[in-house]
Amino acid sequence: MKQVVSISLGSSNRNSTVITEFGGQQFQIKRIGTDGNKQVAADLIRELDGQVDAIGLGGTDLYIYAGKKRYTFRESAVLAANAKITPVVDGSAIKNTLERRVIPYLINKYGFEFKDKQALIVCAVDRFGLAEALAGAGCKTVFGDLMFGLGLPIPITTLAGLNRLANLVAPVITKLPVSLFYPTGNKQTQMTPKFAKYFHRASIVAGDFHLIRRYMPDTMKDKLIITNTVTQEDEVLLKERGVTTLVTTTPEMGGRSFGTNLLEGVLTALSGKHPAQLTVENYIELIEQAGIEPRFKKLT
Repeated sequence: MKQVVSISLGSSNRNSTVITEFGGQQFQIKRIGTDGNKQVAADLIRELDGQVDAIGLGGTDLYIYAGKKRYTFRESAVLAANAKITPVVDGSAIKNTLERRVIPYLINKYGFEFKDKQALIVCAVDRFGLAEALAGAGCKTVFGDLMFGLGLPIPITTLAGLNRLANLVAPVITKLPVSLFYPTGNKQTQMTPKFAKYFHRASIVAGDFHLIRRYMPDTMKDKLIITNTVTQEDEVLLKERGVTTLVTTTPEMGGRSFGTNLLEGVLTALSGKHPAQLTVENYIELIEQAGIEPRFKKLT
């Protein structure tokens, strides 16, 4: 049995372990939250190094993409460097491959229409593939990077504007602690609604679930949510808020969806290669071989 473990800077309340199968191979999938403690995360990575098939880095990003450019978070790179043998992945390759395929999948399998629909992507530099897919399908997009990342009341409405922003700020923010603009530890369980009018205007809300959960208003009636890392408790919350449909870009495992870092760890373990050796085409081939599809669920 292959083992993939996610070491997350997020809350330990969301910890889980499941046994499942991908590509005919059994996997033990485990998520360990460190409540924002980077030293504990570093110690766990060193402890697991050489003992498991892949390590996922959760509650943070190692890389973000802007178009074809990739930027590395300094703090996350230091964490990942604690592993000398086992590959460490953050899910960015999955975000740039699998998540691009979600919108065509919903169109072809479920007949969804996206043209002229209002879509809010809470943080697009973290979900560039999904953002491009929604814009490409004809959505009227609002990218909330400045609002939900930096607290600035400035929506971005074009991919060109998003590209300009990403290329401007990525070299700066990747040198700063992730906790300055992304909820880690117990902050992931806190809810502080912000910029509610952009949620209300959108029929589609997409992106990182921790940001959606933290900032969404009391009512999310009749909305389609496209996200991942959703537990059963999160589903109950979304249903209470009136969400109609939940789509997670990663499949269901043990009654919940896990982060892209864990799924990327699974694909890396299946490939038998180091992540640096894997191309976009390799990931797509692995996704298709393993039969990985998004999870689609009607909540109301």
